[in-house]
Amino acid sequence: MSIMREFLRRPRLTGAVAPSSPSLAQAMTSGLGLDRAEVVVELGPGTGAITGAILRQLAPGARLVAVELNRVFTGRLADRYRDSAVEVVEGSAEDLATLVPYPVDVIVSGLPWTVMPHERQRRILDAAAGVLGPSGRFSTFAYVHTAWTPPARRFAAELAARFATVERSRVVWPNVPPAYVHRAALPLHERPPATAFANTLTAPP
Repeated sequence: MSIMREFLRRPRLTGAVAPSSPSLAQAMTSGLGLDRAEVVVELGPGTGAITGAILRQLAPGARLVAVELNRVFTGRLADRYRDSAVEVVEGSAEDLATLVPYPVDVIVSGLPWTVMPHERQRRILDAAAGVLGPSGRFSTFAYVHTAWTPPARRFAAELAARFATVERSRVVWPNVPPAYVHRAALPLHERPPATAFANTLTAPP
């Protein structure tokens, strides 16, 4: 079953019409210190387009936990990465503290932020920041055509409210659709209101 078919069946959960390109996978995984990480979590791995890029950078003995809500994708991922360091977990990213009850070094997310309700954005980001260690890093992407929609602006503000540093990459044009990457680091234990950051966002280059 293709990702397009899953998008047509459940667009608010799938959020993508095509797998992420190798260029986007590289942008998503660079600069995260994956070679030094002991535990990495991937949220919404889908068909595993970014999973392989993560695996290639992990040190021997490191763990990659792939958390996927779609049962079709979890079955495919389990088969594809059966003999690897990937542990496929079926569940919601909102329950991350229960699904991964130990410190995490890096989270790489392919979740469709702009099609989910604001409160769900908040719950998932709370869960992600909560399981990351003090020097934890977080990476996710957004499509360029959604950059100035209210959900995208809310997400960027919520991300900035939970991490000490947040940056946005250049546009990754070799992707369908073109996208850019949010990278965040150093989760905050106490955060100011997200609205305080709403006017600091700039257009992607």
